[in-house]
Amino acid sequence: MNRSMTSDASGRLPEAFLTPGGSSFMDFLAGHAPDLLPGRRSLGQGDLSSEVPHGTTIVAATFPGGVVMAGDRRATMGNIIAQRDIEKVFPADEYSAVAFAGSAGFGIEMVRLFQVELEHYEKLEGATLSLDGKANRLSALIRGNLPMAMQGLTVVPLFAGYDEDIKGGRIFSYDPTGGRYEETHFYSVGSGSLFARGALKKLYREDLSETDCVTVAIQSLIDAADDDSATGGPDMLRRIFPVVGVVTAHGYRRLPEDEVAALVDAAWSQRHTRPDGPASASLT
Repeated sequence: MNRSMTSDASGRLPEAFLTPGGSSFMDFLAGHAPDLLPGRRSLGQGDLSSEVPHGTTIVAATFPGGVVMAGDRRATMGNIIAQRDIEKVFPADEYSAVAFAGSAGFGIEMVRLFQVELEHYEKLEGATLSLDGKANRLSALIRGNLPMAMQGLTVVPLFAGYDEDIKGGRIFSYDPTGGRYEETHFYSVGSGSLFARGALKKLYREDLSETDCVTVAIQSLIDAADDDSATGGPDMLRRIFPVVGVVTAHGYRRLPEDEVAALVDAAWSQRHTRPDGPASASLT
């Protein structure tokens, strides 16, 4: 944050930090340092999409008692692999997860701003937002990024979390204008989403265990990588595997690397005997 926002010549906090205001950190920035908001920056004219790394495929699926979110690790820049181990799945707060497809730098920045927004609200109000409230805050943040999206720097998040009212997981998707849509059971965004969603349709069941739901998510990413060149499947040579987050009544948990590796190895072994993918009755 720039110096004018942190202290004056005497070293004291500026008046903006000491004046009571609303619970939205984004509104605070808009009023006192709008240049720090992603959508307020000027990047010149033209389509910049081919000049920056892009994250690709994200999937999410619910199971009784929670929700799984997983993302591949590849970022592309045109026809070049820009990064092989990018992370696109993050905790939004204790009971929700957020991931993104699209412009990698702005996606990560948006995620961090969203995390601060939720933490800021909780500290000022002494309570957490409802899951719907969190989804709405993310929608407003995406809407503020519309000028960037018009220049090709689109960020499309996927949001999911545990809802105490229904004792289960919920999934929300978005369009580049900030439109918010609740999805049923599973969803995918990114360049490989068409293929991932097809795999999810084939493999998903409402009675999946947590482990089986993670396996289904991994299988769908493998299917996406099989048909979409921008999606990175598990890198068996470098041992780079998808990032997987699980949200339940106990909160957000990122699956340890060794757990994901074991599930990937099992799925990969199965693909040797059935290259076109597992049958719906055989998940592990």
